[in-house]
Amino acid sequence: MLHFEQVSLQFPGVPEPTLRNCTFEVKAGELVVLLGPSGCGKTTLLKLVNRLYEPTSGQIFFNGKNIHTISLTTLRRQMGYVIQQAGLFPHMTIAQNIAVVPKLLGWPKTEIAARVEELLELVQLPLEFGRRYPSQLSGGQQQRVGLARALAAKPEVLLMDEPFGALDAITRKSLQAELQQLQQQFQKTILFVSHDIEEALRLADRILILNQGHLVQYGTPWQILTQPSSTFVEKLVGTQDALKQLSVLTVQSVMESTACVVEHLPKIGSHSSLRQALSILLKSKQPQLQVMEGEAVIGILDLNHIQSVWQDPERLRI
Repeated sequence: MLHFEQVSLQFPGVPEPTLRNCTFEVKAGELVVLLGPSGCGKTTLLKLVNRLYEPTSGQIFFNGKNIHTISLTTLRRQMGYVIQQAGLFPHMTIAQNIAVVPKLLGWPKTEIAARVEELLELVQLPLEFGRRYPSQLSGGQQQRVGLARALAAKPEVLLMDEPFGALDAITRKSLQAELQQLQQQFQKTILFVSHDIEEALRLADRILILNQGHLVQYGTPWQILTQPSSTFVEKLVGTQDALKQLSVLTVQSVMESTACVVEHLPKIGSHSSLRQALSILLKSKQPQLQVMEGEAVIGILDLNHIQSVWQDPERLRI
């Protein structure tokens, strides 16, 4: 889907490059979080994808084509862009904000109206909000509208620049959960800039870590936590935190498969994290949990299964 090949960027008048020889690939349908300290080049890298910035050297490919061979308008129409605090047009209604790109593309009015309704429902906002203005919505509601606007023209790629960074913790977790649900449903390719380690571990299929413009590690959350490439990564991510490690593993990865129903045992979804499972086990004071896939029992989980993460990591189904 996206391929960076030895990409560097040095701004005029700046002594050091902002990005240095970055090479990596993003597969179709992946959510990749760009992580690192302030000033490491995360947002710069994101803006290279839709050519808000141009690289000093190196090449970027989108679906096998060098992005410089694709017209700027065509490229950007295939990429939704979500920024912190939504960036909505204050003089437009919510419906008009969502409809901006489809209108530019010349969609019929009936198709635009249907798409606006579909997206308001998708991001869990009442249809009557379409008649309101951004100032009449909360920060979290505005961010939902920003996501809906980015999805309006059905782009192949979403570029998200700390979209939840300005929100309170409760709203932030709610929107993270909604993004996960949307990703499971639509499998968009997403580049997501964050400075929040917990957010990165929760959302990412893979994490790309930058430091002073260098790509220092690229891998799954589990790989980042258990096989850090340097002391810098260890300190940034907190690799020794056992609860962080449990937060990136699913119940399904260590459970014992069974279809037997055991009455009165607490239930947990197969895609829940082992951190959530541990919390339920401790609070319920029960020896086991029943693992569910929808309404069906598919496994059993106990403390021994969770402890096996460290005792026998090779048996993990990840």
